[in-house]
Amino acid sequence: MTASDQRPLLFLDVDGPLIPFRSRPTQRVSVTDQPGNPLLDRLDPADGRRLLALGCRLMWATTWMSDANDVVAPRLGLPPLPVVDFPDEGIPERGLHWKTMSLIRRAAGTPFIWLDDEMTEADQRWVRIHHPGPALLHQVDPLIGLTDTDFATLRRWLADRIGP
Repeated sequence: MTASDQRPLLFLDVDGPLIPFRSRPTQRVSVTDQPGNPLLDRLDPADGRRLLALGCRLMWATTWMSDANDVVAPRLGLPPLPVVDFPDEGIPERGLHWKTMSLIRRAAGTPFIWLDDEMTEADQRWVRIHHPGPALLHQVDPLIGLTDTDFATLRRWLADRIGP
């Protein structure tokens, strides 16, 4: 295992954390005539730089699946990222988010951060019981997306649990 393989995983959702449901206060008005999702203008290219600066192994954990590499990553200045495969497992345990069990399997005991806007206390409890390594399930406000405060929380958790 290489040193880069030992870095914490960061599972990244798109809708909510990266594409907020409301326009960002500093969002530019799109003047392009490019077809596609008009909400992509809500992406903040600075988020890509700030995510890379965390030093984690970034992975898409989103219903965008591999489309995140084609559409979102270039707008954020991110390289193509691995995509978490979410097999159809049926109904998850009561109250558990449909992504939780797949993310724990993918993490396989390694430290991880999960950035999403939909996890609940049920997910927090399940991860504490079923994941032996450090884990931060960080809920992002889907109306505003990732903020400076969110990034400060991530950096603090990484420094406290993993080291500088």
